[in-house]
Amino acid sequence: MELRRTIKALGRSWPVVAVCALLGLGAGWLATAMTTPLYQAHTQLFVSASVGSATTELNQGSSFSLARVQSYVAIAASSEITEPVHQELHLPGTPAQLASRIDAEAPPGTVLVNITVSDTRPQRAALIANAVALRFRDVVQRLETPDAASKPPVKLDVIQKASAPAQPVSPKPALDLMAGLLAGLLLGAGAAVLREALDTTLNTPEALTELTALPVLASIPFDREAPQHPGVDGHQAHSARAEAFRLLRANLRFAEIDERPRILIVTSPVPRDGKTNTALNLALSMAGAGTPTVLVDADLRRPSVAETCGLVQEAGLTNVLIGKADLVDVMQQTAGSLAVLTSGPVPPNPAELLASARMGEVLRELAESYEAVIVDTTPLLPVADTVGLAQHGQAVLLVVRAGKTPRDRVTEAADSLRMVGVRTLGTVLSMVPAPHQAYGHGDPSGKRSASSPRPRVSAPVAVGGDTQ
Repeated sequence: MELRRTIKALGRSWPVVAVCALLGLGAGWLATAMTTPLYQAHTQLFVSASVGSATTELNQGSSFSLARVQSYVAIAASSEITEPVHQELHLPGTPAQLASRIDAEAPPGTVLVNITVSDTRPQRAALIANAVALRFRDVVQRLETPDAASKPPVKLDVIQKASAPAQPVSPKPALDLMAGLLAGLLLGAGAAVLREALDTTLNTPEALTELTALPVLASIPFDREAPQHPGVDGHQAHSARAEAFRLLRANLRFAEIDERPRILIVTSPVPRDGKTNTALNLALSMAGAGTPTVLVDADLRRPSVAETCGLVQEAGLTNVLIGKADLVDVMQQTAGSLAVLTSGPVPPNPAELLASARMGEVLRELAESYEAVIVDTTPLLPVADTVGLAQHGQAVLLVVRAGKTPRDRVTEAADSLRMVGVRTLGTVLSMVPAPHQAYGHGDPSGKRSASSPRPRVSAPVAVGGDTQ
């Protein structure tokens, strides 16, 4: 993962990193609180050879002490030392456990032996260290004394007695807390980076723009009431979702400065990305702003505009394409000023119908009567319907669902549109979590109050001269 994406991932996941850091601090504090304090007492012995005062003898004695002192270190934790000390001091546990708390070393090039004893009580640690040092001295001198000699060839003197330590060597609260904090930060950062690496979806407009090189014209917030109230007109007019569609309408005007396409195809990479809802509410927003607009349901496989708007499904686009009806006969109107051309009966050959010359004629005829023709069509990747239809449109709007549409599918869809040669105005990121509330009058949540009348979605429709 590149550095910039990693930094962005950490920025988006800062709550996770912060929580992990706090958990790390808590773990460090808990480790400190649950650890029994351990104290260490130190004593030191000096090893010398029992020789005369001549220079030669002194040199020989020094060499003898240096050669032997390393061997003495191994004796400090032997049973010859621990068993008598354990019995003498009436210590808890066993001599073997006492041996595990004794550490001896001889610094290289010296005739010194350092003995360290660890214990949970400072006074007892010092007592044991001094007892071990005395017993160590006696054992070494006895081992070095020949059977027939009355004087040992080496002499050990305690030059530093152990005293009760004032501070424990463990735990170390500051170190434990710092280690816990660092571990928590690393865990949080790792979780954030791993989540970003494993997440194959897009969650922000910046990520969508970076992937497709297309501008994000709007981010549509997720609304739990959208399935029950798909349109943002009426009581939903002041919701955050309605404001997002007004922003989309405004951004489309900026994107169309050079040439305003009257026929705009709305599609998505895969199903359930929110393309139909986007097409419907964009059309409602344009119609509400006074722009003569028609919404065409060109999804001839799973049409849903008629059901969403409460209109007649049986007569629509397919009737016109096969010559069974004229546009004027099947055109329907919502309660507002939006004209709708529903899909009509589902045909056996939708791809051929949408790519036909007759489809182009229908769209051009609509463009002569309406300033904006919004076409809801099938998703790009599962079927070839939209690829064939795109040649009849003037621009395409690609809808991507936040946190759901895979990155590779978005890339594949954008590449397909480029290969077709159709002009892609931009993208829409739909169902974005945690929306910002709309700024304005009324209920920003878009919820209808008890006194608000429920708006009519559709009016009686004339099809072929009859009222349906």
